[in-house]
Amino acid sequence: MEVTVASGPPAFSLEIPVHEHRLANGLRVVLSPARGAPVVLVAVYYHVGMRLEPRGRTGFAHLFEHLMFEGSDQLGKAEAAHLVEQNGGVFNGSTRYDFTNYFEAMPAHALELALWMEADRMRGPRVTQAELDNQRDVVKNEIRVNVTNQPYGGFPWITMAEHAFQNWHNAHNGYGDMVDLDAASLADVKRFFHDYYSPSNAALVITGDIDPNDALALAVRHFATIPARPSPPPPDLSEPRQAAERRVTHRDPLATRPALAVSYHTPARGSIEYYALGLLDDVLLQGDDSLLHQAIVKGRGFASQVEGGINFLGHMHNATTPLLWTSWLVHDPGVSANEVLAALDAVIEPVRTSRLDDAAFARALVKARSGYYDTIGDYYAYPLLGRADMLASCTLFDDDPGRINRIPERFDALTPTVLLETAREYLRPENRTVIALQPGAATDTTGRPA
Repeated sequence: MEVTVASGPPAFSLEIPVHEHRLANGLRVVLSPARGAPVVLVAVYYHVGMRLEPRGRTGFAHLFEHLMFEGSDQLGKAEAAHLVEQNGGVFNGSTRYDFTNYFEAMPAHALELALWMEADRMRGPRVTQAELDNQRDVVKNEIRVNVTNQPYGGFPWITMAEHAFQNWHNAHNGYGDMVDLDAASLADVKRFFHDYYSPSNAALVITGDIDPNDALALAVRHFATIPARPSPPPPDLSEPRQAAERRVTHRDPLATRPALAVSYHTPARGSIEYYALGLLDDVLLQGDDSLLHQAIVKGRGFASQVEGGINFLGHMHNATTPLLWTSWLVHDPGVSANEVLAALDAVIEPVRTSRLDDAAFARALVKARSGYYDTIGDYYAYPLLGRADMLASCTLFDDDPGRINRIPERFDALTPTVLLETAREYLRPENRTVIALQPGAATDTTGRPA
């Protein structure tokens, strides 16, 4: 069986091999040979994440990810994990804003095993009430450990979304509300699987030491007989243009030092302004040579680091918009939030009012290209996952896995003028939300805990 090969990029561009095919049931299969080591990575990305879950079921996408490891008709609980480990592989899954993914990195000879296991998962989980109750408790405990009982837990990624966005899908806490999690039923599990875990709502990526035709034949063997179901209509994620700055004070009883987070709404994914903001992120925020690090950390000594970027749960390429460009820091208690904000503005405002000089612009382009190469490399110590993640994201969000090769060109097409125009519109104070975190429990006028 032959595969369709995406049109190749110009000779001077990135040349990651991309072969794509759509099965009759709607599953998009993307294959990308990488012959550096006898390893393969199989990843299935479902186009459902935290902001696509139903109202009244916050945290359900994440809970469902846990349930999908509980077994299926052919594999009992933990059997898939044992099979991967016995074959010298590693596996994991995650829930992000716009997708849920499952993947295995395996020795090349175990490719068919990985495909068989993922096809079995796609055919349906086997979830009992006991397993639902158990995984519900696991997720609730994860929230306690990572958010409610953790200093700066949920700051700024949960806290900021609730204030910066107006649309419920973007603003709600995707980690989950305890009441909503408690209300989840087996009927909800079945409905969620039927609606979102269909072949037409997924992308299968196979990369590593593969022959594309052989790998496609195996994908067809294991996935083609999974029944087709229509994909759910996408929700409206649009946000109104923000016309006035929002300022919020947030109290964290477990924090020991104050913190500040500042978020600006981004341009639309794929637009030239979106890539311009990505380049501005490199100039302003990423690395010790960034303007904010030089001014806030090295120059003023307000904090030990300034963190942030586009997309709290990934990077600018593996989420749809709307998103936020955020900078945040835990700062010296002797400095007020207004002083820190003024120092941030002293860095950002010149970028909004004058063009970067040619040398600074050239350095930023090199930095952006280098950062992109890092993004499509090994990811969280998983070999080939960065490549698979980018291929799946371009497939789900752009219907174009070959875009992986053209993204460097989008940065190269930028000019200092485009950066200036983008900064003027998107880094204006009226487009931002500012959250000042105050440490310690709130007190009343007598100094007693409120």
